[in-house]
Amino acid sequence: MRFSSKTVGLASAVITVFIWTGFIVIARASASRGLLPLDIALARILGASAVLLPWAWWLMRPARLAGQSVGSLGGLSPLPLAPTVQAGFLGGLLYAVLAYNGFFFAPAAHASVLMPGSLPLWTTLLAWLVLREKVSSARAVGLGFIVLGDVLVGGASLLMAFDGGEVWKGDLLFMTAACCWAAYSVTVRRHGLDAVRATMAITAFAFVTFVPVYLGLIGMGVLPTHLTQVPWTEIVFQAVFQGVGSVVISGITFTQMVRHYGPVRSTMITALVPGLSALGAVWFLGEPMHWNLLAGLALVTSGILFGVRQAKPAVVTPTLAVGGKA
Repeated sequence: MRFSSKTVGLASAVITVFIWTGFIVIARASASRGLLPLDIALARILGASAVLLPWAWWLMRPARLAGQSVGSLGGLSPLPLAPTVQAGFLGGLLYAVLAYNGFFFAPAAHASVLMPGSLPLWTTLLAWLVLREKVSSARAVGLGFIVLGDVLVGGASLLMAFDGGEVWKGDLLFMTAACCWAAYSVTVRRHGLDAVRATMAITAFAFVTFVPVYLGLIGMGVLPTHLTQVPWTEIVFQAVFQGVGSVVISGITFTQMVRHYGPVRSTMITALVPGLSALGAVWFLGEPMHWNLLAGLALVTSGILFGVRQAKPAVVTPTLAVGGKA
């Protein structure tokens, strides 16, 4: 059975928004389920690797049989070593480590504003600095809204730090994670990398660098872990959702969504994620929704929509996770 382009586009949009929203809510809920932040990052990397590394090997098989030298990291990455290391460090390793640590300090509603909400801000600034892209007046106004929204949320938690609060630590981690993902996106655009191959490369880099080092440090007793203290079903769930769902499935559906709706309309669709994930945090996690969070969400969402309202079609940028923002 073949589905129409409209059906595929709509289904891809729904799946992408659902996974990106679920990433924030589930990652925050996981902070109280037993696993430590690096444990969740490990599950994410292993889950994504189980799908993407065999796929990458098969993708490069014809070239290898023809005697060509392709890929790097022992044939795990389909990209040369330099872009694999650069993109993998930013998008495959730092983003996950920073984001998951952030959920252990700050609520999901803060992540809703400061991760997917501030991503356009960091991406535009880095594209201006690195790629010398011009910033239109409409986008500049939209970025101003996003900055105000971030200040309303992050500024309040920073003031509470003087009373011993630690939410500001999570907010800072969320902002840094969004900056890392924006830097990864700019790297992909700078090198003209294919979305699927780039995702395979960053997963391969994280698998080769993070997994053996983390397991080795655990074995030597240097780092704590709760991998042996939780049911195996929890580890499998994190590997499936955080790895296969947030990295692999949302990466494919996001690309399909952009192909059907274009980059501008796709950005407007994903602007639903901050509000939906904040509502999910209230509904499923019982988080309070203070006035500054509501105002911050409104400003960030307005900033995203205003910034793309008059934008011209551009080359698709593979942003594959808010999750991850994915």
